[in-house]
Amino acid sequence: MTTILFDLDGTLIDSTEAILESFSVAYDTFSQNTPEADEIKALIGYPLDVMFVRLGVDSAKVDAFVQAYKMHYRKISRQKTVLLPGAKEAVERASGFARLGVVTTKTGRYSRELLEHMGLMHHFEVLIGREDVTHPKPHPEPIHKALASMEASPANTWMIGDTLLDVHAAHAAGVTPYALTCGYGSEEELSDACEHVAKDVKTAIENIAMKKSLL
Repeated sequence: MTTILFDLDGTLIDSTEAILESFSVAYDTFSQNTPEADEIKALIGYPLDVMFVRLGVDSAKVDAFVQAYKMHYRKISRQKTVLLPGAKEAVERASGFARLGVVTTKTGRYSRELLEHMGLMHHFEVLIGREDVTHPKPHPEPIHKALASMEASPANTWMIGDTLLDVHAAHAAGVTPYALTCGYGSEEELSDACEHVAKDVKTAIENIAMKKSLL
């Protein structure tokens, strides 16, 4: 049976407002100037510690920044996160012909809470978050762990995401990537790196369903 793994931010959900606000709170906590929004958004998809380091935070202080971020993010995430257009319909459609999972660099606990709040978590057999792996995307470990939990074959698996991290992780894990241009990745870079590209997750799912029907 077909297996479909989904990224979260920029793929199923838009939590940009919550992310930017939580970064601002973290920097304010330590009396530092918050980087420009575009600088932060360009790094969404990476783990928080990597994002803070790339944004100039001293590595010795990163854990404190991450904790300040998480404390605020948890308070506002439900109120300031929305499903992307067509995401609910895409997940419901996909659940009719495939087994589903989530592979994200977000904290798994918060991700489950968000998806439960949005009424979608019951569609997913597994959710692999940052705390579940040693090496996050673009390393294949998160995908390998999801497939092992589901006892699913890489050969029949799609990984849908909006950044090169998702594409590279999929290739490394031996699954087929499907890149979305509705999120944080560059459309040009995604098109160069991935054979399958769509404007949003609903289109991707319809295309996968069509391919499956032709087999």
